[in-house]
Amino acid sequence: MNATDARRYRVEHRTSYRYSAPVSLSHQQLHLTPRPVGCQQVHSHEVRVTPEPTLRHESRDPFGNPVTVLTLETAHDTLDVVARSTIEVSSRVPSSGEESPPWESVREALTYRASWEPDAAILEAAQFLFESPHVRVKRDLRQYASDCFPPGRSLFAAVHALMGKIHTEFKFDATATTVTTSVLSFFEKKRGVCQDFSHFMISCLRSLGLAARYVSGYLLTHPPPGKPRRIGADASHAWVAVFVPGVGWIDFDPTNNLVPSVEHITIGWGRDFLDVTPVRGVIHGGGTQTLEVKVTVIPVR
Repeated sequence: MNATDARRYRVEHRTSYRYSAPVSLSHQQLHLTPRPVGCQQVHSHEVRVTPEPTLRHESRDPFGNPVTVLTLETAHDTLDVVARSTIEVSSRVPSSGEESPPWESVREALTYRASWEPDAAILEAAQFLFESPHVRVKRDLRQYASDCFPPGRSLFAAVHALMGKIHTEFKFDATATTVTTSVLSFFEKKRGVCQDFSHFMISCLRSLGLAARYVSGYLLTHPPPGKPRRIGADASHAWVAVFVPGVGWIDFDPTNNLVPSVEHITIGWGRDFLDVTPVRGVIHGGGTQTLEVKVTVIPVR
């Protein structure tokens, strides 16, 4: 890695809960620790929690992502979680799509059959072929994507075309959906946020028999010319990764119609949003609650 193809960032992710009544017991699972991968080095990371948890455990989830599990057994009416990281990201853009095989051959390699003996990489990818809570495998979704996948087209070119089609035909609208909006509702409304774009693209790809996973992380945003970067004005981001035998996983960002490079910071991946929700848990008590999330991504070189 050298300075010409790498960027270093400081990331702060603040999550604040305010409760109208005391919470007597809280169990929380945090996906806030950036995942070290080939294109990403984590130079420092800390998660500070107020009030201090009774129990805290660091581990890996079933997909290999770092996860922090907290238990708070003392009464509290606020919960603040602040994750701070310094991360270096190198370019992950493939030099070209020439090394990508025809998409049908990838589907064939992932298809179960008699005497099937997949290698470890294909076996790992196979878990991302099926429906999950936020992803559907449907004939209508396969038909929607079919014009991007003509016979013989390389997988890279076909997925790139699907990404462009979704970006063109769907509109980003932060008010149109919630975390519970179904992928089929998004298909009908054609409006939503990055989570919806990603779930929809994954649904199309899995409906075609391809392995696709949901990637959670951050995206560097650029303030208007002459304006300072606003602290806390960024947000979590989501995109898609597609499995290519012999190459590995290639990322695609349908919300922005681009192949991620040095401005996408990876936290982790799973079948869909539920597998890598930044903060997720259960509480006893609390009454009504309000949630505030502030994310700041600052380039340091």
